[in-house]
Amino acid sequence: MNPSSINSLVLFLMLLFVASEAGFLQHKQDILVYNDLQAGTDLTLHCKSKDDDLGIHVLTYQGNPFELKFRPHFFGRTLFYCSMEWNGVVHRFDIYDYKRDFDKCERCLWNIKATGPCMLNYSTSKYDICYPWKTTA
Repeated sequence: MNPSSINSLVLFLMLLFVASEAGFLQHKQDILVYNDLQAGTDLTLHCKSKDDDLGIHVLTYQGNPFELKFRPHFFGRTLFYCSMEWNGVVHRFDIYDYKRDFDKCERCLWNIKATGPCMLNYSTSKYDICYPWKTTA
């Protein structure tokens, strides 16, 4: 590669980085998951994507949340799914689905309840966007 080609490549990569950080590609997502089961009940959370295993986390009732920050895939295929266990029972839910969540929030706050996860609705300031647990075949 000649020096001119290298300079052009470096310039292109720098512009791509600046555009990405400025939000021209996709805004960053911030997902926070809180345990809202009941006092004394810990929530064991294990989240993954196709490419990343985020490990196992134990959340105390109304304690510190599990937080996940990422930039969604450019073509809208980002999916993070979690298993959630308490009292010996495992439930499953897609904690971030690009098609469902991208336009709802950049900072998505979830309260995990026994009946299912509920997302903060910024229009009402309530956790009233609720979903059922995923069923497994």
